Order: sequence, then structure tokens, then C-alpha cells
Amino acid sequence: MSSLTYDLTLAGLSVGGAAALTGIGLIVTYRATGVLNFAHGAIAMVCAYVLRQCVVEWGWPLWAGAAVTLVVLAPALGVLLERFVFRPLSVLGGDPAQTLVASIGVFVLLVGGAALLWGQGARDDAPKLVSADPWGQLAVALLLAAGVGAVIRWTRFGRELRAVVDDRGLAVLGGIDADRVAAAGWAFGSFTAGLTGVLLAPYVRLDPYGLPLLVMEVVAVAVAARMRSLPVAVVAALAIGVGQSQLTRLHPSGWAEPLLQAVGANLFVVALLLAALVLPRIGTRDALPRTATARVPTPQGAWIVAMVLFLLPLGFAGSDLHTSVQVPALGVVLLSLVVVTGRSGQISLGQAAYAGLGALFTALLAAGRFPVLPRLPELAALALAVVLVAPLGLLTGWPAITRRGLALALATFAVGVGVSRFVFAQPYATSGLYLGRPEGFDSDRAYYVLELVLLALALLATHALRRGRTGRALAALRDHESGASAAGVRVPALKLLAFVAGAALAALGGGMLGMGLRAFDSTAYDPVRGLLWFAAVIVLGADSTLGALGAAALLVGLDAGARGGVAAALIGVLAVLVGRFPGGPYEAVRAVAGRLRPSGPLVLTPLGAEVGQRLHTSLRAPTPTSKPAPAPTSDAAPGRKTRTGGNTDPADGRAVLTTHDLHARYDGFTALAGVDLTVPPGRITAIVGPNGAGKSTLFHCLAGTIRPSQGQVRYGDRDITHLSPHARTRLGIARTFQQLAVFPTLTVAENIQVGAEQGHIPDPGATDRALRLFGLNGPRANAPAAGLPTGTLRRVELARALAGSPSVLLLDEPAAGLDTAEVTALARVLRALAADGTALLVVEHDLDLVADLADVVHVMTAGRIIASGPPAHVLDTLDARESAV
Repeated sequence: MSSLTYDLTLAGLSVGGAAALTGIGLIVTYRATGVLNFAHGAIAMVCAYVLRQCVVEWGWPLWAGAAVTLVVLAPALGVLLERFVFRPLSVLGGDPAQTLVASIGVFVLLVGGAALLWGQGARDDAPKLVSADPWGQLAVALLLAAGVGAVIRWTRFGRELRAVVDDRGLAVLGGIDADRVAAAGWAFGSFTAGLTGVLLAPYVRLDPYGLPLLVMEVVAVAVAARMRSLPVAVVAALAIGVGQSQLTRLHPSGWAEPLLQAVGANLFVVALLLAALVLPRIGTRDALPRTATARVPTPQGAWIVAMVLFLLPLGFAGSDLHTSVQVPALGVVLLSLVVVTGRSGQISLGQAAYAGLGALFTALLAAGRFPVLPRLPELAALALAVVLVAPLGLLTGWPAITRRGLALALATFAVGVGVSRFVFAQPYATSGLYLGRPEGFDSDRAYYVLELVLLALALLATHALRRGRTGRALAALRDHESGASAAGVRVPALKLLAFVAGAALAALGGGMLGMGLRAFDSTAYDPVRGLLWFAAVIVLGADSTLGALGAAALLVGLDAGARGGVAAALIGVLAVLVGRFPGGPYEAVRAVAGRLRPSGPLVLTPLGAEVGQRLHTSLRAPTPTSKPAPAPTSDAAPGRKTRTGGNTDPADGRAVLTTHDLHARYDGFTALAGVDLTVPPGRITAIVGPNGAGKSTLFHCLAGTIRPSQGQVRYGDRDITHLSPHARTRLGIARTFQQLAVFPTLTVAENIQVGAEQGHIPDPGATDRALRLFGLNGPRANAPAAGLPTGTLRRVELARALAGSPSVLLLDEPAAGLDTAEVTALARVLRALAADGTALLVVEHDLDLVADLADVVHVMTAGRIIASGPPAHVLDTLDARESAV
């Protein structure tokens, strides 16, 4: 037994050493550039293929092939990626969402390119760079970890790396070449990827899909190390490797035997699931904001063209539509990504899992092999499979409530990998599970007609999620999550709705795809396929249903050719370039067309001018004299007709917002130290103080975005300390943001309508009144919010807050970015709101505005209120203290 334990430990150390290399490379790349390199596994696979090509196919000596692969190719790949893919993204603004998509695009591109060059079959003759003795791989991993740690800790480059990680802009101002640091990080990360690939290739199947996924599974060690600590990554890798090896000695019996064996063989996947779903955050840069651009409209006639193209196979393809029947089914799957990512702005890398579950459940129900339930007809089995899979969308929807960006991407990817390993790889899913077609639709032509009907229903469902109140709320969530919550949108419930609807659509498309292929094929729903689908939808327009259909046709059509991998390579190229045109191909075409237009004015010849004048004269018709539009009326604040809501101040019938002994701490630092504050109705309360005084923390505690560590926030006699921001908005507490929180893909009127629909007292007329009050009515009301001047957007944000009829209005730096005239107009509106009974709290640095506007001023320092009173008295005292200092 001791000999077996020793042998298994050695085998585990070998696997753990390779996993440690992956963790080291991912952490160094992330710390140097802020990018979690999803292409790490693809780079490992390419290097393994190149080494095999040099040694096995061309007959090179092993040392020569290894030198070319690891010393030249791998670092060069990293430098090229940094220079031509990720550096342009940082120059264009460094949008982390685009960076993530570009990283996935590189993954897809390398996988597709490898499939084109070396085929999709597995190879088992990869050369061994080191012996099977695990001590060699372990020594390499430990030496690399120690060397990298020493470089980061004790060298000039390490100090520069830490400076770039802490604040890239400040590091550049200090004379550090951040591009050189990033290039070095990418070169080293690619080197470790290549080393991992050539070490693993002799012991696993070398194919374009399996090895990249295997390497990406061990990202768990980097996540466990919080993308920072190299020692933690190495220890975690070795521990998981040894644990996985030791579990092979267990031989469970009974119904759970296959599942337990799968857990023992995939302990890195289990670790990935736990690390992605349990750890609260990945690093300091885990939020991926969406690019603020207006939605590009679909060109006129595009839907007619799409309809014709989808109907063409019925007339010209004869009776065999084996390839064509896959297009509508895949189109439905990709529509699920439009709902989750395009509509609600949530990253989901696990939609392939839901599609596979839909196909698997349909096959099991139709075969009578689903537990408890009897055998069902195929169409009924498909419908029930959709119903069963839809609630499973909570597997990714629930983590989305507390995670965003990179953390959410890893969580959804982990769920997809877990379903693939622990569900699709089980015997019941792989032992000849066939799937028929509904009665009367057995032929390809008839089944294709059925698919078109189901696709039309899926399109209608997707379209319904874009229109009306739900559609506007989803767009608000996508554009600015905090702003949506502040407008009263129930963000957690809306996220769950998006993921459940996405799971249902993916299950429908997966079941359709299984029926079209007449079998359940687990490889059609592997996680790599999910990454390809995600990239395809993103590059063709995440919010475009037509783009999803085009992506389906493109993927199926290209992969139906003689060589596989063409679709992946093309989608990869487009994804790498996504930072240039985040709005998809329509925006790209429009931009190119704009550049091709003549820059100067067009000048007619004398003959052309004469003809034009004659035509203009002959076609001119008398028109009635237009009356000037009436000046906008200055209504009172929108929705002041009625007020509801429980506990109020008996003096005037309106609730009072108060805090009692409020404390807040961050990592041992006390931001608030016992703050008592009252925000009375009908008055303007201002908070002033130096930077770091605690003003913003107090504001966020009142708005609900920060939970205090001690004390209470009360609204009337109700304790609202633990209420979410959207729940406070629905009680009547609205807010604005220092950094503008508008929804750029919505029009001005739709922005305000979100507040009117989700606010304290929904009022159909509140939107129009708010538009008139802030001078936003007329043509401007239908203009997209993206690209409007700062002053206009300030008015839009304030109008949206007021459209919900709040009793309390919290304003964070409302004059930021406004000129003198706009500040004067803002002050006039705020006084009118206070006169109408609204309680206003203003956090503002402009002391002149505070002196002119506020009824009561509170001065904060070191987390405490040190002075309160009328502005003249308090500000004079404050000036005297500053003069004395």
C-alpha cells in the first residue's frame, strides 16, 4: 500500500507541476497587463503541435525542436499578441470587456488554425521533452516560481511591474515603459504556456480541442491564488494534482459510481467550480464595463434578405437538407446569447452546456430513459426538456447577482466545463443514445419547416424582451448596472430572468440540433464550442438577432466544407479585431463608408446648377406659415399628484431620512465614525469637506450601495439599513452619480421612462413632464443618449431620478462638468424641488454653489460631522479655520 501511495503521489506531482506552470504564466500575464489570458491553453496546444512537427515530421533533434518552440516561437507569440491585439485595445481605452472578447478570439483563432493545419484527429506520438519521472517537471515549476518571485521582489523590472499593476497611468508618468513591461509579461506567460503544452502532450491526446480545454481547466490554481500569489498557485496545483491521483485508488460501487469516478478524475474541474463560485472576487480589476455606444440599427431590407436565404434550401437543396437543418437550430442557441449578453449585458461562456442539456433531456424523454417520467413523443419531449432546463439557468444566473465581468466569465465557464465533465461524459449520455424526429416531420424537408416555425417563435420571444418596460429595464441593466439599480430596476431578479430565458432558448436549440442529427453527440456541446459561439455572437453584434442568425449560417456553412476549423479561424480573426468595431459588422460597414465619402463639399458644374435651380422652382409648393413652438413650461416636479408610503413625518406628511451612529470600515480603515444625520423634507442639505473625509461613503450608505458596519439608516420609522438600492428607490429615495449614469443605447425619453416605470410612484405622464421641465422635449427626446454633451446628460440623469416621484433626492457632485449657465439653471430647479417638498441632500465641492443653494451645511472630517448650521455661518467658520492653518 505504501508503494502504491508513493507511486500515485509521484504521478500527482507530475500533473501538479504542469498545472503550476500554467498558474505561474497566467498570474504573471495578469499582473503585468490585467488580462486573464483565455488563450493560454490554445498557445500550449500550438507549441505542442509545433514541437511534434519539428521532431516527428521533419526529423529534427529534440533539443533543436524544443529550442525553436520554447525559446523562439512561444515568447514571440506573446509579444505579437501584446503588440498587435492587446496594446491597441489599451490605446483605444482599455475596455476590459473588449479585452476579454479579444482573448477568447485568440483562443478560437489558434484552435481553428491548428485544426486547419494539422487536422482534427488526435495524435499520440508527441515527443517527450523530459522523462516520465515527475521530479523533472516539479523542479522546472519550482525553479520558475522561485525565479519569477525573485525578479518581482528584488529587481528593477519587478518594481516596474508592481508599479504598472498598481496604477499604469501613474507609472507611465513616472517614466516607466508600461508597454515594455506588458510585452515581457506576455512573452513569459506564453513561454510557460508552451512549456505546459510540450510537457503534457505525450501523456494526453494531442488534438486542437482537448488539450486547450485541459489546460484551461487548471486555471483553478490561478483563481485560488487570487491572480496574485505564486506560492499559493504552486501549492494549490501540487495539492490538487496529488489529490486527484490518490482518488484513483477508490473504487466506489452503486448508482453513484460513474459520478464519483468522474469527480476523482476531474478534481481540477471541481476546484475550478469551487474557486469561481465560492471566492467572492478574482482580483482588483474584475469588473468589465460595457462600451457606451448607441445601438446601430439593422439596415433596411436585411430581414427580407435573411428570410429569403433561410427559405432557399426548401426550393433548391432537394430532399437532403442534412447540413441546412443545423442552421435554424444553432440560430436558436445563439439567440440565447443575444438575450443573456446582448440584452442584459451579462457574460455567459456556458451556454453550450444548456444546449447540450436540452438535447440530452429530449433524447432521454423520447427514449423513456428519464427517471420517473414515461416515454414521450419527440415534440412533447422537446417541450418538457425546455421546461426542465430553464430553471437550471440559475446555475449561472445566481452567481451573476454578486459577480460581474471576469468573475462572472469564469463562473459561467466553470459551470460549462462541469456539466461537460460530470453530465455529458456519463455512460447514460454516451452509450448509443439516439434521437428521432417528431411524427410527420421525419424527412429533412419537413423537419426544416418545423425548425423554421420554432425559430420564428424564438425570434418573437427574443423580440419581446427588447420592447416595453422589461426591454428598457434590460437595456438599463446592460448599459449601467448601478444606474439601473438606482432607477429602481430590480437588478437581481432581472439577471435571473435573463439567464433562465437564455437557458430555455439554448435548450430548445440544443434539442432541435439533436433531432436534426438524429443522435445526442456530447462533443457538439463541449466548452470550446461554447467559447466559439460566444465569440461569433459578439463579433456579429451581441444585441442583433439578425447577427445571431448570420453567425449560425456562417458557422454551419464553413464547417460543412472539406476542412474543419475554417469557421473558428474566421471568427477568431473577427473577435481579435472586435475592439475596433464593438458595435458589430454594421458599425464597421458604416465607418468604412464614412471614410470613403469625399471630405470636401460637392460642387455642381454650371449646367448642373442651372438644372437644379429649375427643378427646385418647379417642384416648390406653397406651405402654410409655421407658428413657433411654444416655450417649454416649467412644471413642478413630475408626479407630485399623490404620495404613498408608510411612515412619515407628521409635520408635513413626508418621510424623513436619518442616520444613527453610522460606522463604516474598509480593510481596517475607518471611513465613518458615528455619523448622525437628518435630511428633512422641503430643505436642501449639503455635505462638504476635504477628500477622504467620508462624504462619498456616507452618500453610498444612504443610497444602499455600501452597507455600514454599525449603525442604522432609517426612512421615517422604518429601518432600511439592509435594503438594496432599487428597493430604496421604490420607497422614494432617488440618487444621481458623480460619474454620469445614463443608458447610452436608449433614447433620452427612454432613459427618463425607466425612472418613471420603476420608481416610487409609477405615473404614465411623468416622462413628458420631466422632459418639459428640463427642456429635453422635442426632437432631442428621441435622440440616443450616447454622444450627448455632459450638461444635457446631467439633465437626463436628474430627470430620470425625478420621474419616479421621489421624496428624497441624493445628489453626488451634481455640478460636475457643467458650465456657469448650466449650474445656474440646475440651482433654480433644485430650489423649486425643495419648495415642492422634496428632501435634497447634496455632496458638492463647489462651495459657492453650496452657499447659494443649501439651507443646512454639514462639514465632515475623518469620518465625522464636525460642524453644522446655516451655510453663511458654517462656511465662514470653515474659511477661518483654513486661514488659521
